[in-house]
This record gives sequence, C-alpha cells and structure tokens, in this order.
Amino acid sequence: MARETGGRDAELTRLERAIDRAAHRLLAGRPARGPRAFLIECAVFLLKQAWACVFGALLLLAILAARLWYPDDAPLARNDALTLAAILIQCGMLAFRLESGRELWVIVLFHLTGTAMELFKTDAGSWSYAADGVLRIGGVPLFSGFMYAAVGSYMVRVHRLHELRFARYPRVWATTILAALIYANFFTHHFIVDLRWILLALVALLWWRTVMHFRVWRATLRVPVLLVFAGVALVIWVAENIGTWAGAWLYPDQEAGWVLVSPQKITAWFLLMIISVVMVTWVYPPRAPDPAPARPAG
Repeated sequence: MARETGGRDAELTRLERAIDRAAHRLLAGRPARGPRAFLIECAVFLLKQAWACVFGALLLLAILAARLWYPDDAPLARNDALTLAAILIQCGMLAFRLESGRELWVIVLFHLTGTAMELFKTDAGSWSYAADGVLRIGGVPLFSGFMYAAVGSYMVRVHRLHELRFARYPRVWATTILAALIYANFFTHHFIVDLRWILLALVALLWWRTVMHFRVWRATLRVPVLLVFAGVALVIWVAENIGTWAGAWLYPDQEAGWVLVSPQKITAWFLLMIISVVMVTWVYPPRAPDPAPARPAG
C-alpha cells in the first residue's frame, strides 16, 4: 500500500490512509536504487494488487468453500448460501471503509448490467446454474451479479491505489459508444452475425497509442494499456476456470465432466474489460500524467 504522500491521499479510504501512513513510515529511508529497492517495489505492487482484489478473492474463496465443505443436504441451498456470503462481503467492504461511497454506485451498475446479461445468457443456454435455492431470478442465482461487482470493485480500487494516469487517452464519448456496442453484441450475436472481431479492431484503434502510468511506491511505471486489458482478461479467465471447477456455473461442454474453459472466452472477457474501464471513467475521468519537473539550467 505504500506510496509517497501527496494530494491524492484524499482519494484513499480512511483505512487505506492509515495503512498507507504506516507503510510509508516503515519504508522511509530505504535505498532508492539497487536490488533491495527493486524488491520493495515488487512487494508493494503485489500487496496493492492483492488489496484491490479483496472483494473478488473473498467471493472466490466462498465459492471454493461451498464446493469443498458445504453439505449437499443443508437446509439452506448452496446458491442461497453463496448469495448471503456475497452480501456479507459487500456489507463488510462498506463497513470497514474498503470502498468509498463515490465508488459504490458504479459497482452497483456493474451488478445490474451483469445480472441482465446473466438472465439473457442462461435463457439462451450459454451457461447454466444449479436449479436450487430461492434467492434467484429465473435460472440466475443472485450471487452471480456479485461476480461482476467484484470486477468493478477491482477496477475502481486499482485506479486510486496506483494513482493511474493515461497518456493519449481516447475521448470518453467515443469509448462510451464503443462500450455500448460491445454490450449490445453480447446479446445480438445470438440473432445476427457476431461482431466481436470488428469490435476488437475498434478497441485496438482507439487505445493503441494509450499508455498507462501507475505509481508503485517511489517508481512510476508505464505500460501500453491494451497489454493491461489483456492481462486482466487472462486473470479473470483463470478465476472463471476455478469457479466452474467449483460448480458455481457450468458451460454446456462441462456438464458431462469438468474441462478447461475455452481460451476463446478470453476475448469475451477482454471486451467485458472495455465496458468495465469505461464505467470507471465515469467515476474517475482519465487524467494525463503529471508534467515532468523542469531540469535546472546549468
């Protein structure tokens, strides 16, 4: 969590500010260069990523625990238990100041858009859930919306934890239109031609020049934003394999026995990432990198 203190400290939650100050005191005076400094930067990066993932990690642990230890004959259906666990996680995130009120509305929007997609996709036979429990809408248990909310939680938290800046970010109105087209394609490709490859090309066209600047502790690193999108999509695909292995939901080819989720799903998660990124820009408008300090003449 450590970073140099500055004006953006106000964007952290109260608990995060306390952790940040403690970590800064612990690391102050450490060498700015060399192997030790590199290891500190790596450790801080991993800790920030783990902190940003806390919602999704807790939900994934609940799904695994339900698969491994939850009794099949329990009075409370497994899916209902997962829904209650997801609600408790979300309440805990707010009670312990792990999410700010500013972020909550966009996480709720993730939940609603995800649930709408779940209702359509399960009806179309794209995947299915166990038909048990009462906390459900049609064939969709209510915990499914929290899986999308977990992605939203990560996106908004990583934005402030790493103080993200973007060089040559495309116009938000253009990205919003593209995100709407991507979301529509998740539905319309069942009836007309699948436009995902055209949409992927448009994504590349809009963001290919965009570079993300993110602070670790002392270091501020730069990386092409399309590479970041692809990396996060890959991580979500890995989590999806864990979720399907745990039986939270199943694709048609997994009903006879679990198999690896098709790597083609990574493209779907990549496109969903675009929707996620655009939603986050409604809360945190993309900001350009801070100008480099002028070198003294001499």
